[in-house]
Amino acid sequence: MNALRRHRELERIWASRPGWRGKLTTVNNNDIGLMFLVLAVTFFVIAGILAMMIRAQLATPGSVFMGPEIYNQVFTMHGTIMMFLFAIPLFEGLTIYLLPKMLGTRDLAFPRLSAFGFWCYAFGGSLLIFSLIAGIAPKSGWFMYPPLSSTLGSPGINPDFWLLGITFVEISAISAAVEIIVTVLLYRAPGMSLDKLPIFAWYMLVVAVMILTGFPPLILGSILLELERAFGMPFFQVEAGGDSLLWQHLFWLFGHPEVYIIFLPAAGVVSTVLPVMARTTLLGYGWVVAAAASLGVLSFGLWVHHMYATGIPHMGLAFFSAASTLVAVPTGVQIFAWIGTIWKGRPEMHLPMLWILAFFATFVMGGLTGVMVAMVPFDWQSHDTYFVVAHFHYVLVGGFVFPMLAGLYYWLPHFTGRKRYFKLGETAFWLIVLGFHGTFLLLHWAGLLGMRRRIDHVDAGQGWELINLLASIGGFVMAIGFALVLIDVGVNVAVAARGRRNPWRAGTLEWAMPAPSPSYNLASIPEVRSRYPLHDDPDLPLRIARGEGYLGTPPSSGLREILTVEITSGRPNYLVIFPSNSALPIIMALVTGGFFVGMLLKAYWLLPLSGLGVTALAVWWACSLGSLEDQVPQNVGKGVALPPASEVDDPPGWWGSLFLLLANGVFFGSLLFGYAFLWTVAPNWPPPAYLEPGRLGPALALGGAVLALAGIRMAIRALRRSAGPWLGLFPCFAGTAALGVAAVTVLTGMRHNAHAYDATLWVVAGYVLFHAAVAGLMTAFLGLRAAAGYLSARRVGEARVVQLWSDYAAVTALLGLGAAWLPGALV
Repeated sequence: MNALRRHRELERIWASRPGWRGKLTTVNNNDIGLMFLVLAVTFFVIAGILAMMIRAQLATPGSVFMGPEIYNQVFTMHGTIMMFLFAIPLFEGLTIYLLPKMLGTRDLAFPRLSAFGFWCYAFGGSLLIFSLIAGIAPKSGWFMYPPLSSTLGSPGINPDFWLLGITFVEISAISAAVEIIVTVLLYRAPGMSLDKLPIFAWYMLVVAVMILTGFPPLILGSILLELERAFGMPFFQVEAGGDSLLWQHLFWLFGHPEVYIIFLPAAGVVSTVLPVMARTTLLGYGWVVAAAASLGVLSFGLWVHHMYATGIPHMGLAFFSAASTLVAVPTGVQIFAWIGTIWKGRPEMHLPMLWILAFFATFVMGGLTGVMVAMVPFDWQSHDTYFVVAHFHYVLVGGFVFPMLAGLYYWLPHFTGRKRYFKLGETAFWLIVLGFHGTFLLLHWAGLLGMRRRIDHVDAGQGWELINLLASIGGFVMAIGFALVLIDVGVNVAVAARGRRNPWRAGTLEWAMPAPSPSYNLASIPEVRSRYPLHDDPDLPLRIARGEGYLGTPPSSGLREILTVEITSGRPNYLVIFPSNSALPIIMALVTGGFFVGMLLKAYWLLPLSGLGVTALAVWWACSLGSLEDQVPQNVGKGVALPPASEVDDPPGWWGSLFLLLANGVFFGSLLFGYAFLWTVAPNWPPPAYLEPGRLGPALALGGAVLALAGIRMAIRALRRSAGPWLGLFPCFAGTAALGVAAVTVLTGMRHNAHAYDATLWVVAGYVLFHAAVAGLMTAFLGLRAAAGYLSARRVGEARVVQLWSDYAAVTALLGLGAAWLPGALV
């Protein structure tokens, strides 16, 4: 088979349908990644327009460009869009598009999950934009502090758009994180051991783990605040035992890791692009990986430095101040590694290199002001001033937007297959950099002079008038620069001449394929022997196109074949068949959105309908997986035969469930943290009465946990002996039912809106009941699969997935219900 015929056959198998219907049903990483990028840039333009409205309002004293109501909506939505709808989705889109190519594979681990995540992002973001257009956008700040965001401060529907829309969007982030982790661990070119991973893949692995452990506290906080607004459950109401500081803890448990979740992908871009611009390799690869992982860990110990002014005990102030200073160490390691890379190489001053140099200067300045606000005495003076606004813009724009612009111009030839002809990018560079520093360098000064954040106008005679005028001029100059970038990219995509496949002479695998890349990415899967395979073997692209790697012969069945590798060594492990294009992801996102719309409109009858719909679609989703018979190992080329994914103990679904449950466990841990926080800190405790455990509830919980834990194991052992799993599945199902009944015993006799204690126990019991129901449904579905012939002694992977969920339901039931009953038992 020649290269052209191979290309046509693979394109027929992997391509999306033509036209707009293809975009609605595609599950291909190239399409999904580009859709993420286009939508994220669209939201960036909207947020940029809102920023210019803010600067127009503050440019002159006593401006009436916007009234206070509109201004509060505008600045809230500016921050919300930039943080939630632009920054995170932008690097998600870049990763979804590039990561399979860098790893030498054909797609991400769960293509339908990628598509589902995109549609959740699109629909959730659309809710927020609709609220802005309709004039009912949130106006309590992008951090939504109660009581400003509670029914006391905002009785209207405005905060509900934020709470429900952002929670909907967060589903997308969690989906992308699971995708990224499983892809990096399992879906790589053979021979690509962990020490040969592209540096960008290491960064994204760290970021994905941070998303799974950083986003659940915000999701929990949003749920609690929405429950308070909708049903009067007083988590943040002081008179009923709640405390508004609980929101700040949950928000900043997310919020500060969020800064590094945004920075680390940009640092990954710098670590990828800089060595190519310097014509060398990255200095200190191992040190850079360790520094990225250290930043990921340390970032979770800094959240309280956003709360120095809330009355934190002095010991806590000292600890969090020291931790905030310590985070500069791994950041410095990366910066010195980048400087060393420049030193040992021969830098060429292409446009991506200019953006990296702008990043160096800007981010270091932002880091230094970050160390300043980490010092408690200084923070007490600068807290809630424009000094803090200027600081985080230096970190976020300098530390994220500038590197991403470097990445844009670096990978633009790969995205388009064209070389740059019109050179508007250099003009845009100087306008953006000078305009940015002209805006936010001055705003540091305004903050030191006492200008407060979130004010809707500047009064005459305060000494800030000229500073704000010059800052506004700088902001509009910067906006012109960003507009030129969009024009430059659009013109070069449309009319520039075709370029070389690898114009930068880079060594990573994304440059080993045609540009723009085909739907299948690689005509065959290469074997990798170093971090820079194209430097070792310049003829590798030609040999890939000839089909000399793995899976080089398109299957006559038309199935989308892909192989996995062992995590550490990179040896070929098993063969996976990917799903084809489907409308299921967008339908699933629409039905899921019905739950959020029902909450928003107070049409609570939509909630059970949406839940039933999601359940039915999840069953449909799972029914397409698996095999009805045992199969012989399949030939994947180069004399290697691999078993199918249906016949391994830990298939991709097992790994996906494992990391999804990691996020779930963090959510549960945050819930117990909130329970303990209110118990020990909130006013108006203890509650009027404690829950009396009795004997029935604990007996059901303990017995149910034993049955669930033992039953699924009995079923798996029976399967391995080629026996029926029924004697194990029945006890497992009965155990999950008992756990659900035990949770119901907590709900009876408790008024959800009487006290924060009652409300918290309702949420804990509801959490246990929900997961017991999920585990029970999965157990029943597994029984149906066994009856249909999908399980055998070699096909136990689905049972192992159910084991994860039933074990999780049992453990969280014991912990959650134990926390509910223990105080009443001790009294």
